[in-house]
Amino acid sequence: MASRLSLLLLMFLPLLVHADEPLPQAKPIPQMQVLPLPHDQISVTRNGKEISRYHFAPDLERPFLYPMVGPSGKSLTRMGHPHDPNGHSHHNSVWVTHHDVNGVDFWADPSPGKIKHTRIGQFVDRDDRAVIQMTNAWIDTESDKQLLEESRTMTFVPLTNDEWLLAIDIQLTAKNEPVTFGDTPFGPLGVRMAKTVGVHDGGGTIRNSEGQVDEKEVFRKPARWVDYSGPIAPATNEGITLMNHRDNPTFPSAFHVRNDGWMGATMSYEKPVQLKQGESLLLRYGLYVHAGVASPEKIEQAFAAYHEVPLLPAK
Repeated sequence: MASRLSLLLLMFLPLLVHADEPLPQAKPIPQMQVLPLPHDQISVTRNGKEISRYHFAPDLERPFLYPMVGPSGKSLTRMGHPHDPNGHSHHNSVWVTHHDVNGVDFWADPSPGKIKHTRIGQFVDRDDRAVIQMTNAWIDTESDKQLLEESRTMTFVPLTNDEWLLAIDIQLTAKNEPVTFGDTPFGPLGVRMAKTVGVHDGGGTIRNSEGQVDEKEVFRKPARWVDYSGPIAPATNEGITLMNHRDNPTFPSAFHVRNDGWMGATMSYEKPVQLKQGESLLLRYGLYVHAGVASPEKIEQAFAAYHEVPLLPAK
């Protein structure tokens, strides 16, 4: 028995000795990676650690991103309103939708408007970014008619100190008829912050690019960006800045915010937007996931960096 074990050791010892030697044909492993998962989910990782996850199962009212992991390792967003989980079940962390598309509500749960995933465009793994590109159909379920085709590109960009940027590019095309986005502050992009980050529940703070503070001053006011920061762990503050791209047709547009932990970007508030059949509208928004209560100067640097993120053509 001993001699047989010795023979096995002699056979495998060379493999063990050389196991850590680099492969001459090995390619560098990208820092940022897209990891498809079961049950219609896609994880985005940075050096093997998840920073966000995209959910697009067919039984959902709309796709969304959860979590949005800050530098402390905790999600800065949540699912649902902390004090009204039933009435605000549509608050899905970070989500794209609109309250009035040809009079059809795509905002609430339940509603006749559903946003359904139709196909994957492409995934990109690189050191400086990870990209998820998807195509969705905006469907009026009462008439079984598709109103919009959406090409959504989400670009995740690593920054220093475990901070990161997310660029969300949304191209909406009027599919079968002219489309009107009605007068509403609800849509196209919403962010439901973690409970402890909220002004009411955690003592957080809302600020915008115009120097205004909290709901009383920031509510439905035009700005280039709005920031929501607050406690996410004992002695730890973090936040998310929601940024309006300067190429958007409504830039600078109003931001809808609440002290209960909610902020959203508007695009047709007080001014409906119309598309002819076959016409497209490109909307671009950014989210800066950061440590601390970032200074306006630091947010402006992130705002500038966000505008350097390239627009990836749809596939």
